[in-house]
Amino acid sequence: MALHSKDLLGIQELSTDEIQLILDTAANLRNIAERPIKKVPTLRGRTVANLFYEPSTRTRISFELAAKRLSADFINITAATSSAATGETLTDTAKAVQAMQVEFLVVRHSMAGAPHQLAREVEISVVNAGDGPHEHPTQALVDLFTILDVKGYIEGLKVAITGDHITSPAGRSSALALIKMGAEVTLVGPSPLIPPGAESIGVHVEHSMEEGIADADVILLSRVEINPDNELRIPSLREYARFFCLTETRLALAKPDCLVLHWGSMNRGVEIAPDVARVAEDYIAQQITDGIAVRMAVLYLLSGGDRS
Repeated sequence: MALHSKDLLGIQELSTDEIQLILDTAANLRNIAERPIKKVPTLRGRTVANLFYEPSTRTRISFELAAKRLSADFINITAATSSAATGETLTDTAKAVQAMQVEFLVVRHSMAGAPHQLAREVEISVVNAGDGPHEHPTQALVDLFTILDVKGYIEGLKVAITGDHITSPAGRSSALALIKMGAEVTLVGPSPLIPPGAESIGVHVEHSMEEGIADADVILLSRVEINPDNELRIPSLREYARFFCLTETRLALAKPDCLVLHWGSMNRGVEIAPDVARVAEDYIAQQITDGIAVRMAVLYLLSGGDRS
């Protein structure tokens, strides 16, 4: 089986059947990491290129390992070391990569819609690895995969997503994916960090941490920091932590078996207290490991899913 499109651009474009197919395929591929030789010949002779215009250690390495475990050749391209530094357009760079007979282009860019633009311009498969605040579909699929593995189901779960919902590309994708799979999703945070009209995608919005995570089955946290994108939205990290840091006291308001996950690059003491981070670190590590299997599944299915 394969996906209906040559590209993976966002959760909105995926049907629930396709999401389930990716999760099932990832489950089948996950045991490759437990073998003495962590490789299968599925994509031998094919090439995957990472084209990253933003830094992202976890996503970049995860795609690289996913490609290599499927025996694909792999290249990393960054904006600083590519012709983009001399003014070449994103489209021209992608077309140059295609001319070198690369089959998969994994793109991370600060501009919302950049992977969609490339997918229209090139014939090779384009995978969105984060386009600004818009989407980060593979991270959302990783969240689903880890939640399903730990909880055994997704439909009916109460999931709270906390942190910076304005600049995080993973938040919107994860909310969309969870809603598609039947979860009840609440975005928690101060008003300036929640996009206007967020409810239109089917989430609840809560500006109180205590009320937002009450009886939650799962809490997903995104990093909160002061940067040029949000420096006027929150007065200080200390002020954010005072009202929204996930402490042991606040976590006690959630279900006793609440699963706490984080999208990486934790800011301890801001979005998550150090003691809570220590308790959650095993599942957060599993989430990172699961990212490789999910991205293997994406590459496999985009290739047609039928090569042995």
